[in-house]
Amino acid sequence: MRNIIIIGNGISGVTAAREIRKRSDDHITIISDEHPYFFSRTALMYVFMGHMKKEHLKPYADAFWEKNRIALLSDRVNGIDFENKMLRLDKNNPVSYDVLILATGSLPNKFGWPGQDLKSVSGLYHMGDLDRLEKWSGSIRHGVIVGGGLIGIELAEMLLSRGKTVTFLVRESGFWNIVLPPEESSMINRHIREHGIDLRLNTELKEIIDNGRGEASAVTTSKNETIDCQFVGLTAGVHPNVGWLKNTSLDIARGILVDQYLKTNQDQVYAIGDCAQLRTPRPGRRPIEAVWYTGKMMGRTAAQNICGTPIEYDPGIWFNSAKFLDIEYQTYGFIPPSPDDSTHTFYWEHPDGKKSLRINFDKETGEVRGFNLMGIRFRHKVCERWLKEQKPIDYVMHHLEEANFDPEFYARQEKDIRQAYAQQFHTTFA
Repeated sequence: MRNIIIIGNGISGVTAAREIRKRSDDHITIISDEHPYFFSRTALMYVFMGHMKKEHLKPYADAFWEKNRIALLSDRVNGIDFENKMLRLDKNNPVSYDVLILATGSLPNKFGWPGQDLKSVSGLYHMGDLDRLEKWSGSIRHGVIVGGGLIGIELAEMLLSRGKTVTFLVRESGFWNIVLPPEESSMINRHIREHGIDLRLNTELKEIIDNGRGEASAVTTSKNETIDCQFVGLTAGVHPNVGWLKNTSLDIARGILVDQYLKTNQDQVYAIGDCAQLRTPRPGRRPIEAVWYTGKMMGRTAAQNICGTPIEYDPGIWFNSAKFLDIEYQTYGFIPPSPDDSTHTFYWEHPDGKKSLRINFDKETGEVRGFNLMGIRFRHKVCERWLKEQKPIDYVMHHLEEANFDPEFYARQEKDIRQAYAQQFHTTFA
């Protein structure tokens, strides 16, 4: 019986533990210093907004871990001896491993801003961030959010839900326009402002001003403006949590380098999730993908490899989803901010300015390459199947009803979408 240790109790580490238990009787221990139990990070905002209770963040009952013989150790690993396969801990004696899985996740980016470590400055990545925001909530009148990404918009919505005013500092010319094409970015810009948020584009944080008690009282910007506030949310992206491993024999670039089986350069050591960097990513994919579903897939893949059924990591069709205040977002396949010379892009937007569909497809073959949806929903399995089967755009247009996943009484958009496609590409539908 092997001793398998997993560092990190996020979706990657917990998925690996569950999948290993299904396949073996090995001894499994998960070590984490963040929270005693696995919790849903994506639901943190809903606890603050009153839609859930904190205990609802736990996907599994407390008895689950003992029942499945997965030991939980609340401690911090401060060093690894890879040669002797030993872990040094803050509170407990060193422990040995036969197989080690590094699932240490990511940390929020900080860029050396003066005041970035003040008490009322935080991201929204860990349970402690929620606790701190709850503690400060009563004294916050105005919050400043730095960084135009998904966590930023969540944090802004949380503050709005409690009657706070919000300023958003986004260094780009449009919200999340490093990911979204111009039309979708403009839609979200409008939507943010319609909610009363002071969105300031092309604006960077310069300094966070201390009130003399170690708390934020204002920020100054790259435009030499001063904005009074009692809270600053730092949401300018994340980076792999690997700094504590950089003086070891582990191969590290931005993240921990792994092969197609998620193995590191160390014997019986794997890395998965946000901290892992693929040496050779699949075409069109990034070497680090810090999203929930890829973390889960990595956990499953590592478990199979550890349990003797070797399989290469295959992330499948790219998918992501989010919510920009009241507008839901889905993306499938490849939709860059601007298409390359081999790609046509079809874009339809509803007159209300809160719904849109974009489909990218090959100019020569018509093969669909990706879908962007704002405010409407398509079935995941249908989009994935169309992309895998390389369906042509005309086929997709004729079968839009098959993909529709909006609630029963929502207005249907297929007729308008087909008309827009026919106008843009000078074709007709039978």
